[in-house]
Amino acid sequence: MKKLFTIAAAAVLGLTSVNAQDENKSSSLSEGSFVIEVNTGSWATGNTAFSLTSVDGNTAWSAGAEAGYFVIDNLAIKAGLGYADADTIDGTFVYKVGAKYYIAGEFPVGVDFTGASTDGNNANWVGVQGGYAWFVADNVSIEPTLRYNITLDEDKALSAFQGLIGFAFHF
Repeated sequence: MKKLFTIAAAAVLGLTSVNAQDENKSSSLSEGSFVIEVNTGSWATGNTAFSLTSVDGNTAWSAGAEAGYFVIDNLAIKAGLGYADADTIDGTFVYKVGAKYYIAGEFPVGVDFTGASTDGNNANWVGVQGGYAWFVADNVSIEPTLRYNITLDEDKALSAFQGLIGFAFHF
C-alpha cells in the first residue's frame, strides 16, 4: 500500500514539471489563487461530498467541502472537511488533505489522504482521481471526476470507486 501511495504522489508531483503553454489559460489556476469545491458524490461514508442514498430502507447522507491554495500555476494544495450519518452508523467526521493538478488547465488529477472517525473507530484511504474541468465562467468550473479510494485499513474499511460532479469556485 505504501508503494502505491508513493507512486501516486510521485505522479502528481511529477506533473508539476509539465509546462503547458496555453495562452488562454485561466488566471484562476495561477499561483496565489484559491479554490473552494463542493462535490456531489456516490459514497456516503468517508468523503467530503454531498450525497444522499437509501437502500432497503437504510438512509445515508453526507455533507462537506474542500478548499485549496495554488502554490504554483495549476497545482493546488487542498484540505476538506465533511460529516456523514446513516441509519446503521452514528455520525462520521471526515477530513482530507492532498494535491490537485490541472493538466493543460482543464484536466484535474489529484491524490489525497482521507480519514474518517466514528465513535473512536478510524478508517483511512488514499484517493486518486482524474476528470475534466469545464469552465462555465472565468472563476467557476464544473468538474465531472472519477475517483478510487484505496483502503489503508482492510480490517475496517473497503476500497471504493466513486463518480463525482464537482463545482469549483476560483478566487
